[in-house]
Amino acid sequence: MEIEQKLTIIKEWLGTGSINIFGLPMSGKDTQGVKLAEALDAKFLSSGMIVRAMETETKQKLSDKGNLIPTNIFYEWVLPYFERRDLFSYPLILSSIGRWSGEEDQVMSVAAGAGHEIKAAVILNISEADVENRFKESKVLNDRGERADDKDLEIFHNRLQEFRTKTLPVLQHYQTLGLLVEVNGDQTREAVFNELVEKLYAKAAQSRA
Repeated sequence: MEIEQKLTIIKEWLGTGSINIFGLPMSGKDTQGVKLAEALDAKFLSSGMIVRAMETETKQKLSDKGNLIPTNIFYEWVLPYFERRDLFSYPLILSSIGRWSGEEDQVMSVAAGAGHEIKAAVILNISEADVENRFKESKVLNDRGERADDKDLEIFHNRLQEFRTKTLPVLQHYQTLGLLVEVNGDQTREAVFNELVEKLYAKAAQSRA
């Protein structure tokens, strides 16, 4: 079956639901999320982008040392996006929305209440050593702009620690619910996307059956 046919089946299964993509820093969450959103005629929401925009707007520095923002502020800044009228009739591709253990239930509840039920949570699997190499290469190329949470390797290591301690339990929760989809993130961008489509197609086909 051609990839376009598989995307059509995924789109029918997804409806106005959402897919939440997770991974270590530099694993390609936003890259793959944007590409998947374009392929499914969906809207893309990144918690990182929303937080950085709100930090600028409110003149606060909450994530500049690599820490996740407090849960109460995350709820205030990010969750209202699910209820935006301009997103009402679209499926959503999410990039790590609800990264702190305990936030996932509230995210799922708000998403479902707004008609964007989370149908799958994707993890792009890649080693910490590989993402650290990507980070170093990115610093040489300067291809991510001026981001406080990308300032240096110490901050990057703090982000890895936040993922280990706060986000891994989120993924375990999604796995318990039967929603977790694992994809090998240590491939070319095209190969990662193709595997992502294959895994989501399998989930969609299973649901239809």
